[in-house]
Amino acid sequence: MENKVSINMLKERKWYALYTKSRNEKKVYQNLIEKNIETYLPVEKKLKQWSDRKKWVEEPMIRSYIFVKIFLYELQDVLQTPGVVTIIRFGGSPEAIPENQINTIKKILSNDIDYEISSEKFEIGQKVEVASGKLKGIKGELINNLNKYKVLIRIESINQNLLVQINPTNLLKLENFD
Repeated sequence: MENKVSINMLKERKWYALYTKSRNEKKVYQNLIEKNIETYLPVEKKLKQWSDRKKWVEEPMIRSYIFVKIFLYELQDVLQTPGVVTIIRFGGSPEAIPENQINTIKKILSNDIDYEISSEKFEIGQKVEVASGKLKGIKGELINNLNKYKVLIRIESINQNLLVQINPTNLLKLENFD
């Protein structure tokens, strides 16, 4: 059965998370683009304060991580990119990230939604789907925190969470989801 999984992994491109050297995300992104590797570096705009000025800068949403969509046979070339430390693995094998989780990150960033990044472990809550609004179709766990309803989108392979504040009237309860 493992051979079939390996063969299937070689037949289609999947998203994987790379761990980079600290503050090397943008350099790694550029190097991978130059190698014609499909790459995604989620960035957010932040207002930075210096002693003499303020400036809007783009910073990685998740520090030291970048995402690539590759065939596994391309892995060696990706790992030889300057600034790449490793690919995120689970049980010794590279851990693919579902396309819908990458699309969720893109949707949150493109719609200027308030969110928080957390690697904290949460208790398993009610599974929900956003039924209306800008995030319609996103599935996650409902977290009730300080009387604010938040949807948690967990990216298991890099042990990170996206917490998005949302009106509970926009949510549908789900029995299960993938």
